[in-house]
Amino acid sequence: MGCSSAKVLNKGNAKTLDALITESAVFSKSFTGFMLYDPATKTTLYSQDADKYFTPASNTKIFTLYTSTQFLGDSLPILNYQISGDSLFFWGTGNPVFLHPYLPQNDRIINLLKQHEGPLFYSSHNYRDEHFGPGWAWDDFTYAFQAEKSPFPIHGNVVRFSRDSLQTTNSITVAPPHFKEQLGRNPAFSEDSPYFRRKAFENQFEHNLQALNDTAYQIEKPFISSPKVIAQLLSDTLGRSVGLSSRTGKGLEDGKTLYIPFPDTIYQLLMKDSDNFIAEQLLLMCADQQLGFIETTPLIDKAKQDLFADAPDELLWFDGSGLTRYNMFTPRTVVSVLEKLLHTFDREWLFSIFPGGGQAGTISKWYGNTEEPYVYAKTGTLSNKHCLSGYLLTDSGKTLIFSFMHNNFPTGSEPLKKEMEKILAWMKREL
Repeated sequence: MGCSSAKVLNKGNAKTLDALITESAVFSKSFTGFMLYDPATKTTLYSQDADKYFTPASNTKIFTLYTSTQFLGDSLPILNYQISGDSLFFWGTGNPVFLHPYLPQNDRIINLLKQHEGPLFYSSHNYRDEHFGPGWAWDDFTYAFQAEKSPFPIHGNVVRFSRDSLQTTNSITVAPPHFKEQLGRNPAFSEDSPYFRRKAFENQFEHNLQALNDTAYQIEKPFISSPKVIAQLLSDTLGRSVGLSSRTGKGLEDGKTLYIPFPDTIYQLLMKDSDNFIAEQLLLMCADQQLGFIETTPLIDKAKQDLFADAPDELLWFDGSGLTRYNMFTPRTVVSVLEKLLHTFDREWLFSIFPGGGQAGTISKWYGNTEEPYVYAKTGTLSNKHCLSGYLLTDSGKTLIFSFMHNNFPTGSEPLKKEMEKILAWMKREL
């Protein structure tokens, strides 16, 4: 798939693209890798340091997307369970859907648990993972973009604090209401705008005075998930007691699994909204299906062996979301996975879940001022890291695959976006 500084364009276009990329005053302040590939002819049209490793940030979700589509298929596992005597034992699949406010709901879990007449027991025996991925920033625990991983997510593993314009009393709506008694005011917080924070090691939440007075807001904070918290939240939802199982996996080998059709909304949240929580839970669901237990690292090892053995370069891959800086991919490897997706799935479906330039997702304000997007691509952003990889539709009717990866720049990402927009617009017209 090409190597550093390979060019297979006509002389004039190659010279122009060279000038746009290698002589860019913006790119000169970062380490930049770029690859442009024509999947119709299987030709690398241009490559600049595409064999070098970069931190991909949320470009990691491209790998999570392909892995999920291959390992999960069209059905979504939502609950594992076993009936023993008059008791129903159940355990999670990693499914993020249950009571998630942005995903379509299905009554199968609630109906199964409510209709069972005997005792209910929740088990976490199949969960072998940690709350956070390796290398995640410890001080991001309070932000919704780093909600905890868990075997049985509920409410998206966040608490939503809100007020609307119709509220006349100094009160805060808390969802789920289970956490309302664990919320209090901290007078030390500033009063510029509504502010909430969770304590580092417990489900105790604090807010400022402005949170009681502001007209309308919704702020999400992750809660610490544990078997006890999951059982309590389920008890509240079902209106009946849910106990904790003391059984080990040895007593629960012959469980059944509930499935629902896979909603595309999950993949749209993954790609268009770059939802980190969804990304992590997708890999955990894959682990439950493929390994029989829930753990990210062995699932990634299996994906590298079964799905990405033909990648141009070794994958240094550690999580589903790209929150860790341990991940390192090369542009040409990112391109290879984008090619797999293009050849595997209907083009209309694929472009419906990718952000569309000038229209949808994380690039709704970039890379397109036309009625139809000409760029469908995934962003990836961490401090001093920004990547953009996806599909470019040219005026000549070609669908090209590209990967821009920028690391270690001292500015914000906006100058890089402007520079990439200029280059992508030129490629759209000229190639």
